[in-house]
Amino acid sequence: MSKAYVLVDTKISNNENYEIYKSKAKPIAEQFGGKYLTRGGEMDVVQSDLWSPTRLVLVEFPSIENARAFHNSEDYADVKRIRLENAESTLVILEGL
Repeated sequence: MSKAYVLVDTKISNNENYEIYKSKAKPIAEQFGGKYLTRGGEMDVVQSDLWSPTRLVLVEFPSIENARAFHNSEDYADVKRIRLENAESTLVILEGL
């Protein structure tokens, strides 16, 4: 079984509400085996032909099924709404090696 990753690029519009999102999303991701590898840290964009990232988060999951189950879970639905209402995002679930 291959690991999988959730990669999110986020432009936050309401920092206060987004902090609520962050505090609630992490324990739910962990329930599905998610492990945060980076969460909005410093980045060095060395090439940006296709897109210029704003704030990147990378979460590792044991499998693509776990990553999808997290994103589609009832527990995450209300929390996801907080993200959608307080930030613009691009979210990708990708299979690892």
